[in-house]
Amino acid sequence: MDYSTVKNDWQNRGFSCGIWTDSPGQVWADYVHDTDELIILLEGDIELSFQGKTFRPQVGEEVLIPAKESHTVRNVGNTTSRWYYGYKRG
Repeated sequence: MDYSTVKNDWQNRGFSCGIWTDSPGQVWADYVHDTDELIILLEGDIELSFQGKTFRPQVGEEVLIPAKESHTVRNVGNTTSRWYYGYKRG
């Protein structure tokens, strides 16, 4: 999953693009953003919870978290997790 390819695709769709890294056990609980957020898992095992559901995306799978939706991201694996993230530009 090439960063330049994802970045260009997301920019064409109006999103920023960055890379996030978390150690095993890291939890980001109950975050809310004013804009849509995209995530693509690069490596590791994460769990996303929002809209009353829990998702465990596969490597390469894109997930859209809608604006103003409270969400939690957990590194549920035993290794570092990395993912692309981006926010819809206004």
